[in-house]
Amino acid sequence: MKILILCTGNSCRSQMAHGFMESFDNRLHVFSAGTEASGRLNEKAVEVMKDAGIDISHHTSDSVEKYMGEEWDYVITVCGGANENCPVFTGNVKKRLHMGFDDPSHVTGTEEFIHSEFIRVRDEINEGFYKLYKEEIEPRL
Repeated sequence: MKILILCTGNSCRSQMAHGFMESFDNRLHVFSAGTEASGRLNEKAVEVMKDAGIDISHHTSDSVEKYMGEEWDYVITVCGGANENCPVFTGNVKKRLHMGFDDPSHVTGTEEFIHSEFIRVRDEINEGFYKLYKEEIEPRL
């Protein structure tokens, strides 16, 4: 099953979702991209994922243009910006979903508060994507 997870910058939320989905089942072919890809991963996202036992440090931050025209079982947007500006895919997309999450990279405050927001969003992404996997994706594999 081929899954594309979209976000604006492809540095944080989509990368975390990508990491979780890959960890759920090795039969999934997961990719992530951004409508305005930053070209790098957010260090705090890499750190909190490592704390959860998932290494995303090898991921790349790619433009959605890289995946245009391909066929997808799922295209999932994880932020409002990508949902509003999601490009039209010329390939076959069987199912489009939007699962919105706050962007912890825009949080301000103490280091402890910022870290706690990355953990909160990471855990929300894990919970939401695991539910999607168990209820909808795994039964189709």
